[in-house]
Amino acid sequence: RLGPKITETVKGKLSLGAKILQVGGMEKIFKQLFAVKEEEKLLKACQCYLSTTAGPIAGLLFISTEKVAFCSERSLKFYSSKGELIRVHYKVLIPLGKIKRVNQSVNMKKQSEKYIEVYTVDGFDFWFMGFLNYQKAFKYLQQAISQSCTDDVQVTY
Repeated sequence: RLGPKITETVKGKLSLGAKILQVGGMEKIFKQLFAVKEEEKLLKACQCYLSTTAGPIAGLLFISTEKVAFCSERSLKFYSSKGELIRVHYKVLIPLGKIKRVNQSVNMKKQSEKYIEVYTVDGFDFWFMGFLNYQKAFKYLQQAISQSCTDDVQVTY
């Protein structure tokens, strides 16, 4: 739980569950949110948080045979240059071929807080945390990377 109030966290999870049911499953949500190739397969979708400088953002992490992608559960609000309120989902898309390194990390002060760090070849790093099943998420990420054509990716434990 990374939210400020347990009631807000529960409401968010229930809302997400309802959306998944309405759309028809995780695979359909993945295809709606991201451009998906014909031969691409979704391996795993996990609820987690993406660490940002503004704080953690709750969302879904999709691990496929082609990419790692994240989309926030809620849309972010901001104003355009014309003063109009705009709502957009926070999205991250990392092609497997652009991943340089993946690390497992643990908060030394709080051992229950585990992170998956994804580093890209162009110098960006993404920290995913708050998984319901951390080991399973990491296993699927390992699987996706090992099946991709990238031979020089480092996966550390």
